Amino acid sequence: MSGKADNEQLKSSKLFDVSHVTAVVTGGGTGIGLMITQALVANGAKVYITSRREEVLEKTESLYNSGPGQVIPLQGDVSDKNDIKRLADEIAKKEPKGIQLLVNNAGIARDDKTKFSTAGQPDLDDAEAISAHFWNSEPDSWADTFRTNVTGLYFMSVAFLPLLAKGREVTPGYTSSVINVTSISGFMKGSSGGQPAYAASKAAATHVSRMLATTFAQTKVRVNVIAPGVFPSEMTTGESGEDNKSAIDKKMSNPAGRPGNDFDMAATVLFLAGPGGVFYNEQILFPDGGNTLVQPATN
Repeated sequence: MSGKADNEQLKSSKLFDVSHVTAVVTGGGTGIGLMITQALVANGAKVYITSRREEVLEKTESLYNSGPGQVIPLQGDVSDKNDIKRLADEIAKKEPKGIQLLVNNAGIARDDKTKFSTAGQPDLDDAEAISAHFWNSEPDSWADTFRTNVTGLYFMSVAFLPLLAKGREVTPGYTSSVINVTSISGFMKGSSGGQPAYAASKAAATHVSRMLATTFAQTKVRVNVIAPGVFPSEMTTGESGEDNKSAIDKKMSNPAGRPGNDFDMAATVLFLAGPGGVFYNEQILFPDGGNTLVQPATN
């Protein structure tokens, strides 16, 4: 391929076309997962959404399965290796030609005993206060957080790799990919508002993504990362409305002055998932409104 294009080929409808894509989105019923699901379905993709909560999946299907793509709910628990294998086997039966996209979005936060918004903030000039506050963090909370946010992402990627490799053969010039949704919390140098287990898990998830990208390179299956700032979700607000969406109605300290929204996440995922993104591998996108510019961060 010369890489030369005429004007028609450079239209946004071509560059960000996902009508040929069959995707799996974990945690696809609410929050960022729902934003990603909507963006893909609105542009013609077939999307299998997973969650532990079947009622959430069914509501998302009823609300957002309006095409031109399709929403297909599939209950499953990404923290359970056996259930991951069941999901991969089930989708392999439904999609004998493979899939083109896996979005590992499902995630949890279990730092309630140290999270500043719920447990208060210690005096950061007082070593005794800092020690007492963060000592309240529970080992089981760390284990649960890593089991979903890191181990689940790893086993989902490994289990679905054969389907992704098969799916890349369907559309000439297009390569399948994994998109892992981590967080800017994994790049911030502070405690992420008193959430050390969550932040550490997201840093680990990002590095696992780099390892997977390298390991998968010869299969021509790409691995990229979306590391969002604050977006409305059940994790950041504690609830969803009747539309399975959440809301943040306050000004943010980032340069954009607001949280992320459906449009920001839709543009990000369509860029990575569409034909215009096939040259991207092992990349990290930060839809964060510039938050890492104004807080100590490693990106």
